[in-house]
Amino acid sequence: MTRPAPKQFNRTQALYERALRTIPLASQTFSKSAMNFVRGASPLFMSRAHDCRTWDVDGNEYIDYMLGLMPIILGYCDPDVDAAIRAQLDRGIIFSLATELEVELAERLVRMIPCAEMVRFGKNGSDATSAAVRLARAHTGRDRVAVCGYHGWHDWYIGSTTRSLGVPAAVRALTTTFTYGDVEGVERLLGGDPNGFAALVLEPVAPNGGDKHFLSALRSLTEHYGVVLVFDEIVSGFRIDLGGAQKVYGVTPDLACFGKAMGNGMPIAAVLGRAEIMRHMEDIFFSGTFGGEALSLAASIATIDKLTALNGPKRIESVGTFLLREIAAVLQQAGLPEISIGGMPWHPIVKVTAEGARAMTITSLLRQELIASGILGGGGINICIAHDEPAILETTIARWKQAASAVCEAVRSPDPAKYLRGDPIRPVFQVRAQ
Repeated sequence: MTRPAPKQFNRTQALYERALRTIPLASQTFSKSAMNFVRGASPLFMSRAHDCRTWDVDGNEYIDYMLGLMPIILGYCDPDVDAAIRAQLDRGIIFSLATELEVELAERLVRMIPCAEMVRFGKNGSDATSAAVRLARAHTGRDRVAVCGYHGWHDWYIGSTTRSLGVPAAVRALTTTFTYGDVEGVERLLGGDPNGFAALVLEPVAPNGGDKHFLSALRSLTEHYGVVLVFDEIVSGFRIDLGGAQKVYGVTPDLACFGKAMGNGMPIAAVLGRAEIMRHMEDIFFSGTFGGEALSLAASIATIDKLTALNGPKRIESVGTFLLREIAAVLQQAGLPEISIGGMPWHPIVKVTAEGARAMTITSLLRQELIASGILGGGGINICIAHDEPAILETTIARWKQAASAVCEAVRSPDPAKYLRGDPIRPVFQVRAQ
């Protein structure tokens, strides 16, 4: 199989060295930083994007399966969302008082999402999850929190991970982790301190799927112990269903957090739930200057309306089903048993089953060769409506075949690491069991 010539990244490298002088990591997030790519064989700066394609600063083109870490759900530069933003731009971006847009968007979310009776807006997922925890503490008068999954950068959560630098020990001690699917473990945790836990916060869908029995058991346990059940639907929201995983699995939490895909790339998130709990917002301090920023509100309304009209989650599921089947066949034909693809149709996940240093080498090789072939992606394959085109999907599989062939040659050699054309990937941390 003919392989594409390695891409050139001269401008990326120059920008990276320049950025390091003024920006820690040369990036605003760990996930977009050089840590997650083979530095020297990967782009680190993008210049433009359209539909599901992106172009880096060196002019290299990719089919993008990162999608800005999942905010893009319709496609980059969606004409209807962009038109809504431009129309609002002529009216104003931020105002001295609230706008009707806030009411319109809140009403849409209340109609769509089972637990939603009242809504407040933020700018990112960490805003929403932190607001939910503060609401739970205000409602229960308790301090402790139990968590499962990833919930953002704020102290209450990140202190429970290996990235806890700068978080006081007293704060770290208030958060305890639990394992998805382990009903008995959760029961022991809550029962061991029956008046201590304010909230149980989890992503309702694990990487390999959701468990209705587990979610139902959590609902019963939290009701028994007076704990606020919070679904973090930042990832699952709008992709699995417009009503979130709670609608798919028929388990209604007390509070839920939505974000990422809400505005097709515009910064907006929401915490929503039972009015009895949400009304504590009248007393607790959850207040940000840009919480009612109008361009994002307009974008979110346009995004939700278009997803509804297009039956967006079903189209995403169809694309994901195709990719799961075809990429699995590519990996099998290439003879790469240490790489597999799983997860859910709305969010396929590429897994490396090797251990230790070999796992990181294979992960680095795969990402390097996918980039060389023109696919930008990480461990998760993020899907938007713009991927739902036969030519895009055919090209995706052809590029996966090229990448798999190159990785196969490397892993069958005595020293696979010699095939890396730059520094290997360095893991940030892992909080979701594979």
